[in-house]
Amino acid sequence: MTTTKRKTKQLGQILIEQGLIDEGQLERALEEHRKTPKSLGRVLIDLGLIRESDLVKALAEQVGLEFVDLTEYPIDAGLTTLLPDALARRYRAIPIGERDGKLLVAMSDPANVYALDDIRTITGRDVQPVVATASDVEQAIQKYSRMDGQVEALASEASEQLTDDDAEITSALEEAPIVRLVTAIMTQAVADRASDVHIEPMEKDVRVRFRVDGVLHEVMHSPKNIQGGLISRLKVMADLNIAEKRIPQDGRISMRVGGKQLDLRVATLPTVFGEKVVIRVLDKSQALMRLEDLGFLEDSYRRYEQSFRKPYGAILVTGPTGSGKSTTMYATLNILNQEDKNIITVEDPVEYRLGGVNQMQVNPKAGLTFASALRSILRADPDIVLIGEVRDRETAMISVEAALTGHLVLTSLHTNDAASAITRLIEMDVETFLVASAIDCVVAQRLGRKLCERCREAYQPDETELAAAGFPEWEWADVRELYRPTGCSACSNTGYRGRIGLYEVMVMSEEIERLTVERASADAMRAVSIEQGMLTLREDGLEKTRLGLTSIEEVARVVK
Repeated sequence: MTTTKRKTKQLGQILIEQGLIDEGQLERALEEHRKTPKSLGRVLIDLGLIRESDLVKALAEQVGLEFVDLTEYPIDAGLTTLLPDALARRYRAIPIGERDGKLLVAMSDPANVYALDDIRTITGRDVQPVVATASDVEQAIQKYSRMDGQVEALASEASEQLTDDDAEITSALEEAPIVRLVTAIMTQAVADRASDVHIEPMEKDVRVRFRVDGVLHEVMHSPKNIQGGLISRLKVMADLNIAEKRIPQDGRISMRVGGKQLDLRVATLPTVFGEKVVIRVLDKSQALMRLEDLGFLEDSYRRYEQSFRKPYGAILVTGPTGSGKSTTMYATLNILNQEDKNIITVEDPVEYRLGGVNQMQVNPKAGLTFASALRSILRADPDIVLIGEVRDRETAMISVEAALTGHLVLTSLHTNDAASAITRLIEMDVETFLVASAIDCVVAQRLGRKLCERCREAYQPDETELAAAGFPEWEWADVRELYRPTGCSACSNTGYRGRIGLYEVMVMSEEIERLTVERASADAMRAVSIEQGMLTLREDGLEKTRLGLTSIEEVARVVK
């Protein structure tokens, strides 16, 4: 008796059969594969020839298993609870349905026999594994382990135990329901990728909202009588005065949530219905972002790099609050942070800790202002100085003088565009010739939401839409395809996931310097800069719509 052994197809052969690559692309990838320790699949992804989902699908076919796209599959939410969150995350596995009496479990590594054995034991079911990408599995686990119900239950439990009596509130601060409620809210905030948490007393209840990708979303409403305990608990954690409710306060909290260390910035604001608390979730990975990943187009990046590579001069980063100015400056410091450079920063507050950088935090109560800190910094032999924000004439003057005496100065201003930053400094009574000599480059920026790559939809825009968006008429024929949001489980049905920077980089050319000395208007400087190749914020945004990174509606939302 003879048995026929099934011959396993090669990965490249499967990808060619699926029409994802051709012979030439496979040869190119194999050649690269021989030079590096990377797997062939990883090389194909790095070369941009296939996506992660394409690779996983091909590998599943290679080993004879079924591939499932979890963003499209109708997951049975009731079955996901059969596997504890901790185990699901450890094995990157989640139950998604039933088939022929077996529990269907999506796994990123179905060859892990120990994981399969544990899942069978815990669920008490026969298991049929299917393959899904690791990122899809993680997103599904995150989605179905949402704590909305738990948050509501904890709020109700805390409400039952609290009255409006201040003494009772104080004694209840360390009680389990309030403590667990705070932890549950922050856990949900991290799961939803929130950058800010707003806890807002209303007339009859307490509203909780999260800011995700720059847009606020309502999460829950809690009973009014937990307001005092919840806000007091947060103030205690941030080391604030719980008895003082008439003036704004700010502080910091460091807490561990889901195995992740969180650094939180807390600000309180007295309102007519009680103290509002805003918690900024500081994502330390943002401080380590590469400048190339922020969204600079090639030409804008080149113009900016020519400035920050110089040994001296001032670079201004401008934009409204929350436009990513600090992230851009930190990403620039990450490039410049070398052993032979002495880098000192003065910030209010220090949001991210950077290794190898000397960081100071202003303390007006103790007399440490931006201006006084800057004077001390310049006596400490710095090469590069980062000033969190120029707020007054004294800080502006010292910054300009530092740039003129051999230091590279990075700082920020609140203006709407790049050219307005120059006129803003002149309005602060800084001499025009000093501004013209010291400033080397001004970067204006905004943050727009990125289209979800899984569900974005291509469409043919009409001329009316192109004209309204700001595309010049001579470009209309070239803009044949744009993308718009649709919504899927990966982006919580918003159509957007993550954010991207829109940039306007104005280099101080001789013509701009002359206009500065002549006290010309911002519009005149802007016009000359555009002639010299500067992309405006809107033009930069429209170019990113052509690249499929964002939508016309999103550019219109963040740029006038």
